[in-house]
Amino acid sequence: MQADEVLQVDDARNTSGDLAHDVAEATDADVYEATHVHAVYEAIAPHFSSTRYKPWPLVKSFLLSQRPGSIGLDVGCGNGKYLGVNPAVHMLASDRSPALVHLARSERAGEVIVADGLNLPYRPGAVDFAISIAVLHHLSTRERRRAAVNALLDCVRPGGSILILVWALEQSSSRRGWDETSTQDTMVPWVMKTKGAPDATYQRYYHLYRKGELEEDVLSVGGTLLDSGYERDNWWVVYSRKS
Repeated sequence: MQADEVLQVDDARNTSGDLAHDVAEATDADVYEATHVHAVYEAIAPHFSSTRYKPWPLVKSFLLSQRPGSIGLDVGCGNGKYLGVNPAVHMLASDRSPALVHLARSERAGEVIVADGLNLPYRPGAVDFAISIAVLHHLSTRERRRAAVNALLDCVRPGGSILILVWALEQSSSRRGWDETSTQDTMVPWVMKTKGAPDATYQRYYHLYRKGELEEDVLSVGGTLLDSGYERDNWWVVYSRKS
């Protein structure tokens, strides 16, 4: 399969249920995330990118396990730090932030586009594997988080695997101090220091996943759970489409 065959030309989708309610709810969430997620990453992109350069061992291991010549997809790729981990595979990537996509294009190999993780422009079953690292916890409703899990599922071929990693609620041993009694929806500050100017603080929305929640979301959209676990204040799952 050629890489240019992966993008979806047209996107006809079925709708059901109370469309007006669905649109209103989605619009509210879109506006909230535009303010408390997307605008923040546009503002902090260069500073954020400078702190994101070392691949997580778990993600690196997943990428290196893929068959040579396979096509992979990184949704929410940020500055593209995972695109060159395994030179034996061909990586496609997308991010909602134009500023981060610009950085990924200029610094990494791979084909990177601006795209919403809830409306991915790839053909169904076009890739062999996918990753989405530290992305889904920025979606503000469970319906949207499950829709993102399903959107990834649509992109991979039957039997293809997907790795998702999200922030955990259970972080009592970390400097953040969250635990099972904390609220799952919170704002996390990003402090940007600039020489000769006052510090600028930006608040990002996060949904902190409780134990078992990510697995529930995978199963709810018909995914096949292959593996899951906890690593360094994060929950992760590997799942696939049914063959």
